[in-house]
Amino acid sequence: MTNEISSVFSSTHFPNPTLISVNGVELEVFEAGKQNAGKPIVLCHGFPEHAFSWRNQVSALVAAGYHVIIPNQRGYGNSSRPTEVTEYDIVHLTGDLVALLDHFGYEDATFVGHDWGANVVWNLALLHPERVNKIINLALPYQERGEQPWIELMEAIFGGDFYFVHFNRQPGVADAIMTENTSQFLRNIFRKNVPPTPPEPGMLMINLARAENPLGEPLMEDNELSVFVSAFESSGFTGSIDWYRNLDRNWHLMADVPPIIHQPTLMIYGEQDTIPQSENLKNIVPNLDIVSLDCGHWIQQEKPEETTQSILKWLEQQNA
Repeated sequence: MTNEISSVFSSTHFPNPTLISVNGVELEVFEAGKQNAGKPIVLCHGFPEHAFSWRNQVSALVAAGYHVIIPNQRGYGNSSRPTEVTEYDIVHLTGDLVALLDHFGYEDATFVGHDWGANVVWNLALLHPERVNKIINLALPYQERGEQPWIELMEAIFGGDFYFVHFNRQPGVADAIMTENTSQFLRNIFRKNVPPTPPEPGMLMINLARAENPLGEPLMEDNELSVFVSAFESSGFTGSIDWYRNLDRNWHLMADVPPIIHQPTLMIYGEQDTIPQSENLKNIVPNLDIVSLDCGHWIQQEKPEETTQSILKWLEQQNA
C-alpha cells in the first residue's frame, strides 16, 4: 500500500488493514473500535467497490459503541482471488462472513450491506440465520427467486448486452477492457447527480470504461478515488465479476431455502437509484423499516451524514 493511500486512510479515520485467514482464503479486514468487543457490526461493500466505501460511517459507529469490522470480500483489494469461478458462489461468500465471526469469537453480529454486499447479507440471513441479529441493507432489496435461472431471465428481458448477461456469455471481454481503463472506468462509474438518460446501445460497463466525458458530478475527491483505483490496478476486475458469473449457480443453490427473513431489518433506498424499490419486500422481511434518501446508487458515499444518522437512529431504536 502506498504512503499516499495510507495518508488518505489516516485523514478519514479509516483503519489500516490486517490479512485474516478464513474459509480457505485470506481476507483484508479493516477493524475499528476493538474496545467495543462484544458489539460487532460487519460492513459489506458492493461492486466495484472496496471496504473504503464505508469510510464515512466508521467513526460514528465506534463512538456509538460498536466493534466495526469491514472486510474486502474475496476478489477485492488484497483479499484472495481464487481462480475457479465457482469459488465465488453464495455459499463461499456467506461462508467467509461466518468464518470471520468465528475468527473474532462472535456468535452473531449486525450486518450492513450495499449493492452486492446487500445480496450477500440477505442470503447470509437465509443460510445462517443464527449468525445474523440485525440487517441494514442499502440499494438492493432482496431479489426474489423466479422460475427461470437469473441470467436466462435477464437475457430474455434485457438482451445479450445487459452487463449481467455479457459478463456470463462473454467471459473475459469486459474484464480486460475495464482493467485496461481502470482509472477512467472508476472515475466514470462513481458519479452523483447523473441526469436520467435513455440507455445507450452496447454494454454499460464497457461503455463506462471507454467514455471520455462522464455524466453528472464526481462522487468523491481524487485522493479518495485513488484508493479504489490503486486496489483495482493491483487486483484487476475478474474476481469481482466472478460474483456475477455465479448467479445461476446461486439460483440452484438456494432452491430449497424458504425466502423469509425474520431478523429486524432496515432497508435504505436511494430515490434516484436505477435499481427499483421492491413492492413485495415486506412479505419476505416482515420486521422491516424503510428509509429513502435523495441520492443515487452510491448511498453511503453520496449521503454520508444522512446514511450514518439513519443507521444510528434505527440501531438505537432496536436496542432500546
